[in-house]
Amino acid sequence: DALSHLHAQIDRLLDRVRVEGAALGVTPVLAGILPTIRMSDTTLESMTPRPRYYALDRALSMLRGGLYEFRIKGIDELIVKHASTMVEGCNTSFQVHLQVDPDDFALLYNIAQTIAGPVLAAAANSPLLFGRRLWRETRIALFQQAVDTRTTGDFLRERSARVMFGSRWVESSPLDLYRDDVARFRALIGGDVDEDSLEKLDQGLIPELAALKVYNGTVYRWNRACYGITDGVPHIRIENRVLPSGPTTIDEVANAAFWLGLMCGMREAVGDVTKVMAFDDARMNFIAAARLGLGAQFAWLDGESIPAETLICDRLIPIAREGLRIAGIDQADADRYLDVIHERVASRQTGAQWSISSFDGMRTRGKSGERLNALVGAMIERQKSGEPVSRWELAHIEEAGGLETNFQCVDQFMTTDLFTVQEDESIDLVASIMDWRQVRHIPVEDRDNRLVGIVSYRKILRLIASGWRGGGEPISVAHIMKRDPISVAPETSPASAIRLMRVHRISALPVVKDGRLVGIVTERDFMDITADMLESKLEEHQKDHSTE
Repeated sequence: DALSHLHAQIDRLLDRVRVEGAALGVTPVLAGILPTIRMSDTTLESMTPRPRYYALDRALSMLRGGLYEFRIKGIDELIVKHASTMVEGCNTSFQVHLQVDPDDFALLYNIAQTIAGPVLAAAANSPLLFGRRLWRETRIALFQQAVDTRTTGDFLRERSARVMFGSRWVESSPLDLYRDDVARFRALIGGDVDEDSLEKLDQGLIPELAALKVYNGTVYRWNRACYGITDGVPHIRIENRVLPSGPTTIDEVANAAFWLGLMCGMREAVGDVTKVMAFDDARMNFIAAARLGLGAQFAWLDGESIPAETLICDRLIPIAREGLRIAGIDQADADRYLDVIHERVASRQTGAQWSISSFDGMRTRGKSGERLNALVGAMIERQKSGEPVSRWELAHIEEAGGLETNFQCVDQFMTTDLFTVQEDESIDLVASIMDWRQVRHIPVEDRDNRLVGIVSYRKILRLIASGWRGGGEPISVAHIMKRDPISVAPETSPASAIRLMRVHRISALPVVKDGRLVGIVTERDFMDITADMLESKLEEHQKDHSTE
């Protein structure tokens, strides 16, 4: 009954968090990446106050020697720089451990590497980051880049990232991994270690291997070897770090059942996978699954190419079912959780696909921030129901919550799809862009994408009134732009933004972070908000009267 026991334990803990959190106005959400998390949430002020985390951040930043750069391209593209590793804090995972016989470690670890891609494709649940639609499992790219200490000058050398899938099959034991890691990566943090492990062994005692544990916690293989002691018995585990959190507890346990079943079943069905598959194929399958989810095409055993859905439903689920039987798992439990995987894959509704379909389905309703809030609101309600994600109804904009949820700061409703010019460009171009795109303000940036000015339609009208008709001697943007315009940070409250616009008698506010333009809010945005407020109040008023 290990699976149902695990499920019940997780539900009890989650219910406890819900109860304790309610007193603080906090609600837990199971998500690989919370859709509503913002860059402003990823500062050191948000770091859990434990010395280990601060030490890791300092060590990684020192090795990095500069800002962290993130480049992830999916449907949309994310290109940002950040001063710390805290962007990694966007990631949450559901990590499963399997204790193995040390003599079987190489065989089973290689199986874990082989099945990582298909298992991830079936479990993908992290498609959105900072409002961008990226990989189906964006955690994979984000985590690797968040703790990557390599620089662009390293391109001539073959260097590994500290977050990695690996570079070759394991040949004999966990020592293959530990030796490779120690040779490649310097220790990031240390601690007081009083133990002499060899002396303990000579005395017939079991060493803690504390230094190895600390070091192993700073090298992040997606399948990691772990040494531990339970009830006085030392053991080796394979830690699966691939799976995301959510979408529900039953989905999480189903993912665990699928992985554990395959770990046991592949051993009997295939045996030594290194004889029927190239390591590079396993690694590419993993990346393809992270990028495309169930849209991936896998290079499988003996050179076969097979779609993810076909491989999982027709081949792997039966193997996992047999593996759970071999492991002595209750048949009803095995069927229950593996049926969740089958239904999810056959319907092609993973958590990632549900999020993308919901987000895109609301594209004509509300701003991006409202759509993201609606996603989270829907996640919370559907998670409480206990139904697996394959049965979820898509989110709708009404689940976004009220004004207090959707308009806490300007980055929730600012326009980020910007049209900008530079100050040496012509006014004819500015006038044309305003006409083509139906906008009234054009920000002006320098060569480093820093805001230096803004041109408004009123400036164009005054220029026309003075006799300019365009088409003659070109006039540059610098001639009429307002230099050093009033701007706000993304975290600015709507009330503060409105006051600024009133005091300075302006109709647009560029939104700037670290000196660079990230968005713009205009009086039209606030008119839309006001219209929504009025419509909501009128509907409430009408509902109250109809009730009476």
